[in-house]
Amino acid sequence: MKKYIILLSASLLAISTFASADIYLKETFSDDDWTKRWVYSKHRDDLGKFELSAGQFYAHEVESRGLKTSEDARFYAISTKLDKVLDNSDKDLVVQFSVKHEQNIDCGGGYVKLLPPEFDPLSFKGESPYNIMFGPDICGSTRKVHVILGHKGENKQVKKEISAPSDQLTHLYTLVLKSNHTYTVFVDNKEELSGTIEDDFDLLPPKEIKDPDAKKPEDWVDLVEIPDPDDVKPTDWVDGPETIPDPEAKKPDDWDDDMDGDWEPPQIANPDYKGEWKQKLIPNPEYKGPWSAPLIPNPEYKEEPSLHAYKSAYIGFDLWQVKSGTIFDNILITDDVEFAKEFAEETFVKFRETEKEAKRKLDKTDEDTDGSESKDKEEDEDDIIDMEVKVGDDGKVVVSEPDPSFDLKDDDKPKPDDVPPVVEQIQDDLEIDIKEDKKVEETSKTVSESTDSSSVSEESATTSSSKPTEKETTTSLSSPVKQERDEFDDLFEEFEQELSSPKRDEL
Repeated sequence: MKKYIILLSASLLAISTFASADIYLKETFSDDDWTKRWVYSKHRDDLGKFELSAGQFYAHEVESRGLKTSEDARFYAISTKLDKVLDNSDKDLVVQFSVKHEQNIDCGGGYVKLLPPEFDPLSFKGESPYNIMFGPDICGSTRKVHVILGHKGENKQVKKEISAPSDQLTHLYTLVLKSNHTYTVFVDNKEELSGTIEDDFDLLPPKEIKDPDAKKPEDWVDLVEIPDPDDVKPTDWVDGPETIPDPEAKKPDDWDDDMDGDWEPPQIANPDYKGEWKQKLIPNPEYKGPWSAPLIPNPEYKEEPSLHAYKSAYIGFDLWQVKSGTIFDNILITDDVEFAKEFAEETFVKFRETEKEAKRKLDKTDEDTDGSESKDKEEDEDDIIDMEVKVGDDGKVVVSEPDPSFDLKDDDKPKPDDVPPVVEQIQDDLEIDIKEDKKVEETSKTVSESTDSSSVSEESATTSSSKPTEKETTTSLSSPVKQERDEFDDLFEEFEQELSSPKRDEL
């Protein structure tokens, strides 16, 4: 009987605890009416749009749905009103939400802003005053969790660093501000940072400052070391000169003092020179350490009992993202830390392992697909590489497998008796061009002889003057062939270099 009474008492205590908790916002995006609750800013026309989505992988099709950024390289500005105005002057404040950078974000924000009652949703922008900014911000190698508190028109970042997770899974971010001026940051229900608001945020002037009127005493000794008074310079120490006249140098026989001036021997390094002597240093027995002005109370410092307190009526996302695809979900604003933990268990913890398994399956599917596509591509490339295309004697294109006996990758260079078919074809074409060139020259010669043996009248001479001369005929007929031969020679030399085949004159 006592056991049941204890259990009943515990249950009633839990119910009474949650009943006393104030829930200012609990947004799970489990319905399609989110557009009625969330308002887009209209301060610019090119703001990015959100959509309701569970993403490419998820634990539950409905429960995993959240607000997803849908356009790349866009600013986003959207907000919703709290169920009632939040004043945490005499209570705790908990801001909790989940972020899923499914797109493997490269640069963009994932934080929320808690906004005051005078906030205008339609003009929401980066410069809009806010009370608290909290959440991950990732750009390149910079991956941090922002905790920024507004105070008297200024926004102050926490002075300690919190690293933000960088994978594609859902992560839970929780900020707790307590009425005793302390704060705690949790990531995935694990405490990552805690401290006092006054120490970790520069919201107030320092309690103490250095006395501006203080001066270092004249007898203050801040010299760490001094020369050893017992250290004496050795009697055989040579500290100069560095160079001396060369004792072995002799005046040249042809030196003329009247013409060349007085002769001086060249200088050489002094073998006995040891450098400048200095006394060794010893610790200064009078050393008192570095002097600093004493601290005095700061006349500008004043305690603020409500340093932790804010009046908030809205929460919103004011972001920039290069690559879209971030999903925000399970946003909770409350004054009860225990309720926030229970909500995290029901939403984040409950589906965490299932989501991980869904991600593993997606990755496996992508790997199989990529492997299949890569294999198909390699097979297609092999088909293209392994086929030989040439023109047959009848002018038709013939596609066939290459001769296995000839492999360009073989280290053995082609021998004169085992020249590739393409080289033999080049040789044949060269012989044809040479024969045609000779025919042109013979034709030109015949035409010239025939012209010299004929009797040309004045009229025929006049007519023949409009025709090409022998030289012009030969040049006009042979120039195209010569030009083709020159081009062919250049191409043939390039071909020989690529195949490292024997030179043409060796063939």
